[in-house]
Amino acid sequence: MIRYSVLCVLAGTIAWGQEPQAVPRYVPERITVTPQPAYPTEPATSWTNAAPAAAAEPVRTKIISPATAPTPSSLAHEALRAQPATVWQPGTPAGRPAAAPAAVMPVTPRSSSRVPPQSAAQATPVKLGINASLGGRRPFPDDNPWNTDISHEPVDPNSPVLVASIGLDKPLHFDPSIPYVVVPGHQPRVPVEFTVPEESDPGPYPIPPDAPIEGGPNATGDRHVLVLDRDNWKLYEIFAADPQRGAGGTTWRASSGAIFDLATNALRPAGWTSADAAGLPIFPGLLRYDEVFAQKEIRHALRFTCAKTRRAYVPPARHFASRSTDPNLPPMGLRVRLKANYDVTQFSPAAQVVLVALQKYGMILADNGGDWFVTGTADPRWDERELAGELRRVRGRDFEVVQMGPVTTR
Repeated sequence: MIRYSVLCVLAGTIAWGQEPQAVPRYVPERITVTPQPAYPTEPATSWTNAAPAAAAEPVRTKIISPATAPTPSSLAHEALRAQPATVWQPGTPAGRPAAAPAAVMPVTPRSSSRVPPQSAAQATPVKLGINASLGGRRPFPDDNPWNTDISHEPVDPNSPVLVASIGLDKPLHFDPSIPYVVVPGHQPRVPVEFTVPEESDPGPYPIPPDAPIEGGPNATGDRHVLVLDRDNWKLYEIFAADPQRGAGGTTWRASSGAIFDLATNALRPAGWTSADAAGLPIFPGLLRYDEVFAQKEIRHALRFTCAKTRRAYVPPARHFASRSTDPNLPPMGLRVRLKANYDVTQFSPAAQVVLVALQKYGMILADNGGDWFVTGTADPRWDERELAGELRRVRGRDFEVVQMGPVTTR
């Protein structure tokens, strides 16, 4: 997907977004699993160990366009950081927060709000490596928006218009483009230099020197890198990743980066981006090979894109990426689901796994890109043509918009 900067004033501070003018189909290079990875081998510990003590919260500031915008007021950022974190509360409908303050997500939330890791008796240990299986474990608590059953939520009144804006006759497009790597808790942390650091969570990050990059090492696209720390249950994501190899080892440069504590429901601050345009984590919304063929069940919403979006966002998104104020275009965070009366029995078992998840959990708009592109992992085990061919039988008119929460336009 192609990202473009746009400058917009937000309550006295500056934010940026991206909006495509054209959306060429980008075909990523195949990701090859390295026989001897640079991350440590299986340690004696596992993700079932107790979580480490909470670290001090790093200072976070506001992202701007460095070429055209002034430096935001330090006093404004101090006021922003002083506000309480926004978290999702059990029983809150998906897509609508318990409260809607412009709040800050601490990188390491208070221990009282953290869900402890599952015991060994409750789940299969998460494996290590590129595109490794999570053994059925879900990132984030069960009541997180990504993990919420929305099959019985009401339909948004503007659903027909919003779906039509994306394309009634356009097909669902399987886009297996983003890899990830699972590392142990003792994976060495390395510095990450951010070219626009004001909305990035400061490092160091546990990124292996051979971490897979979206599109491959020579790609010119978004170049996301996703790292899951299994033992500390943290997610590290960077956008426009560029490894810097030197005598002292490999460090990284990137445009922006975000850290998510997968044991909490904490959100990023209102108006902040992440490694994704909507300010959301990428990994929890990926269509993963292990879920389809090992677990044979997807228990979370999926991530999707469309070409034209509104200059607005709805929960759980925290950021928009458009100049258009047209209310009939979808805002970031919009959630659609496959209609309940859609007959999934006409598909293969693998495709049925995907379609049942789209009926139960839906998919969340997270970036500008191809219309109805649902993002999967860049995994050589996929039979891309078979699954993509089946999913193309699903059309835009087969989806409906789940009732949206408060719309933020500033």
